[in-house]
Amino acid sequence: MDPDLDEVLRAALPDDPRELAILWRNRFLQLFDHLPLPIAVCDAAGRILLVNRALGIELGVLPGQLNGRKILELLRPQGNRPLRPVVEAVRLQRRSQYPIEVLWTAADGTECQGELTIEPVSDLPDEGPKLLLWLRVLERSTAAPTARPPERVSPIEARILAAAARGATTAQIAREVGLTAGGVNYHLTSLTRRWRVPNRTALVVRAYITGVLAPGVWPPSPGSADSPSG
Repeated sequence: MDPDLDEVLRAALPDDPRELAILWRNRFLQLFDHLPLPIAVCDAAGRILLVNRALGIELGVLPGQLNGRKILELLRPQGNRPLRPVVEAVRLQRRSQYPIEVLWTAADGTECQGELTIEPVSDLPDEGPKLLLWLRVLERSTAAPTARPPERVSPIEARILAAAARGATTAQIAREVGLTAGGVNYHLTSLTRRWRVPNRTALVVRAYITGVLAPGVWPPSPGSADSPSG
């Protein structure tokens, strides 16, 4: 490694091993949350320990509200005893990937079919195994008669929501859209009251669900619903 680069890296990282562990944990969680592929981590019984934003958006639920729920109550396995190989792998502490066909109802009421891949992963020796799961969408039904009509927002509101979805701070959003921090907070508060949601995270989830933000796109950008409010 270049000595100068090595010196810069050493200066940027904390000396305390605990602080270093916290730093890398936070960086991992930030990366995990921004991955476009829907991912979850569960215990051996299938109870959700951690999900990323993409899976929360797919199911129309805030990620934190999924903690503790059974993943296979949300993503319904198909076929005859599809989980038998997974159960056996957990019992024998094998590491391999096990794809199963699942069905679920998306946030807009659309019935979806996909492939859920389950991989048992090792953790600390004195703890039980964990399951890493990722979802691949294969098919969505074309008819969604109960889908909610798109929200109507102003262009500036759409830009603010897109920036918030990227994790930008209020100050960063203000610089990006050309408003003061107070102006950004005004729009966020207005949207929170109008959509009857509790916080900024819920705003972002609803913006994806209703088409204000384009699904499956990174970095986040306004979708087809970013038309002026009436």
